[in-house]
Amino acid sequence: MAKRFVVYGRVQGVGFRYFTWKEAEKIGIKGTVRNCTDGSVEIIAEGNDDQLQYFYDWLKVGPRTATVEQVLVDNIEDKRYSDFSIIHR
Repeated sequence: MAKRFVVYGRVQGVGFRYFTWKEAEKIGIKGTVRNCTDGSVEIIAEGNDDQLQYFYDWLKVGPRTATVEQVLVDNIEDKRYSDFSIIHR
């Protein structure tokens, strides 16, 4: 199962991508995280229902350095990622 999360708030310049990568690695989520030009952070995540629910709950709070205001979620088609990576631009 795969989901696309878009996180809004003070989520860029605070290590959000790094902490998201660490949390994804910890719980076995595969996919990507990247900063968007509008100031949000986009995460593509693949995992089972429990993993994705735990991840979503974590994203709603984020790391201590961030201030999460909103998390949008869409179901998407699996891409079969082999790991979780940070997209740097």
